[in-house]
Amino acid sequence: MQSGIVPRIVQSWWAPGRVVQSLRGMPDRALVVILMAAMLLFLVAQLPEHARAAQIDPSVPLAARIAGAAMAVLFMMPLAAYGLAALVGLLARLTPWRLAARDSRLALFWALLAVAPAMLLAGLTAGLIGPGAPLTLTRALAGIGFLMIWGAGLRAVATAPAK
Repeated sequence: MQSGIVPRIVQSWWAPGRVVQSLRGMPDRALVVILMAAMLLFLVAQLPEHARAAQIDPSVPLAARIAGAAMAVLFMMPLAAYGLAALVGLLARLTPWRLAARDSRLALFWALLAVAPAMLLAGLTAGLIGPGAPLTLTRALAGIGFLMIWGAGLRAVATAPAK
């Protein structure tokens, strides 16, 4: 397994379970850093679309749009991510698979960071091209990529109970 964030992000697109499994020993502080790095990249990904929207409709200034996006992405989304990870951990108790709360957070937070390049591409598409088929395609790529990386990560860290 390669070390470093960028090679792991690239590898997550074809072997996400292996990458998440290799990250299991990282400290809890690193999980917070992964989540906040993903959220910062998601905010950056939104900037071209906000700039385009502010150019088209100047009634809401760009600074106000960015401030609203920053509040949502940097403050509200991390809370939602922790809540979703906790919910998935609880729901996993209804299945034969056992998923520790920390492993649920790891799989979700890593999937968010691993899909950030696709989000950046979707943001550029939204800002430069605007609504249409290319934007739909890039957002679908990001969404499907996220679900596949998250699902494979969950599968990799979940363990079936001994029989």
